[in-house]
Amino acid sequence: MRTTVLGAGSWGTALASLLAGKGYTVTAWDKDAAVLEDIGKHHRNERYLPGITFSSNLHASSEIAKALEGAELVVLAVPSHAIRPVVIEMKRHVHAGTPIVCVAKGIEQETLMTMSEVLEDVLPVPLHPYVAVLSGPSFAKEVAKGLPTAVTVAARWERVAHQVQDAFHCKTFRPYTSGDVVGVEIGGCVKNVVAIAAGISDGMGFGANAMAALVTRGLAEISRLAVKKGANPLTLSGLAGLGDLVLTCSSDLSRNRTVGRGLAAGQKLEDIQRELGQVAEGVRNARSSRDLAHRLGVEMPITETVYRIINEGLDPREAVTQLMMRETKAEV
Repeated sequence: MRTTVLGAGSWGTALASLLAGKGYTVTAWDKDAAVLEDIGKHHRNERYLPGITFSSNLHASSEIAKALEGAELVVLAVPSHAIRPVVIEMKRHVHAGTPIVCVAKGIEQETLMTMSEVLEDVLPVPLHPYVAVLSGPSFAKEVAKGLPTAVTVAARWERVAHQVQDAFHCKTFRPYTSGDVVGVEIGGCVKNVVAIAAGISDGMGFGANAMAALVTRGLAEISRLAVKKGANPLTLSGLAGLGDLVLTCSSDLSRNRTVGRGLAAGQKLEDIQRELGQVAEGVRNARSSRDLAHRLGVEMPITETVYRIINEGLDPREAVTQLMMRETKAEV
């Protein structure tokens, strides 16, 4: 199967490596010429996945038209804020019948659209049924190393979900299918915001009680927003909801949790992001998730608090006090 992966960061390269390891001919595209050269010449990506060697089936191209030539599967792995311009650039080179799998996790700030909504806003109507999303508890480094991982693939057309499932399924990577595109997307996006809160809590030494409360109440927020958008609440108890949330809130591999720990230590956000050297989606999506919640009339106090810490300079310790002293209420 000829496959194109647009975006050669850690996640895009890990998925490209997985697909190439199955024997597919995979072409990675990115705007970073140095990364593409490393992949094409050395079968490595030392910037994002140091120490890992990829299959010779993985190639690289700096020309999007050439990268997409003959593609039978397209994977969109650029950061969420870059999805629209990349889709505008690629849409002339993809034909109906080609599954387009978006693995970016985010809500567009300007429109408050999910990633699948952005794709449908840009792509010709005949391509809409072939849009799918992939999400779940999956760190790129572990996928690239071949460690066991399970995710969810969602598409409105069941046939497309199964096509993508079959394309990715191997002995180390198990995708489950779903028809709940919006539930999978909201779970994958907002968990990054909650993970920043989890990092702040951990960085301030608040202990296991606080972490358990954050994960539980964070899931409640995610579920409220997703259901308001039309999701099945059961989706949020699965891999793309609870599974991804627990992983991102608890592991030191989590960029968003790292951001939270840095904020708790008094570091400036720009310094934290520079040290990371990669996108932490929760930083941008604190604003878009909060704005979408306001638009839909959904109460999301943790998300609101993270937004205020990042964008208004609210002191993290004061933020915790404000959360704890909110009006008491029933849990359900």
